[in-house]
Amino acid sequence: QVQLVESGGGLAQAGGSLRLSCAASGLSFFGAAMGWFRQAPGKEREFVAAINWNGGRTVYADSVKGRFTISRDGGKNTAYLQMNSLKPEDTAVYYCAVRRGENYFNTSTNAADFGSWGRGTRVTVSS
Repeated sequence: QVQLVESGGGLAQAGGSLRLSCAASGLSFFGAAMGWFRQAPGKEREFVAAINWNGGRTVYADSVKGRFTISRDGGKNTAYLQMNSLKPEDTAVYYCAVRRGENYFNTSTNAADFGSWGRGTRVTVSS
């Protein structure tokens, strides 16, 4: 069972940057796609970004495209989310997860395709 721990959240000003990390323990997540999702207060969890098993393919939500970058380091069993040009609407709890199922190595924007969710890290962006 893979366990994921997110870190790097905090308070940032609009226009600022934060870098989130997602460290995996237990079984290696090598070979599996990874995803970042977020949940703002009073809203449903939404897709942010995903990366395939070898980092060769990434996909982003339109709301973060051009501002956020997802990456992974297989040697460190860690995934990252670099967030630049932050906006107040980016305020949310951010979660990482591992892709499950038949196409576990490929990206997905559907939260139902992911498992082993972390507990999340809170990001607050002030205007």
